[in-house]
Amino acid sequence: MISQDKKFWAVELLQQKYAEIGRLPKKEDFDEITRSRIKAFLGPWPRALETAGLKTAREQTCKSKKRRKSK
Repeated sequence: MISQDKKFWAVELLQQKYAEIGRLPKKEDFDEITRSRIKAFLGPWPRALETAGLKTAREQTCKSKKRRKSK
């Protein structure tokens, strides 16, 4: 289990980078080690940005339901 301190560190880092560059941080904005730690502590990049409060979660849609309705 990931400690709260590590999650807090990753969130703070993403929020600081956002304030510094004025846009959503991209993976390329961090060195490889830092990027891998952020992803290890917070999950995939989109989820990490959501956890940091920088991005809102997209509504999940079920593709199989859409296919059934269209047939």
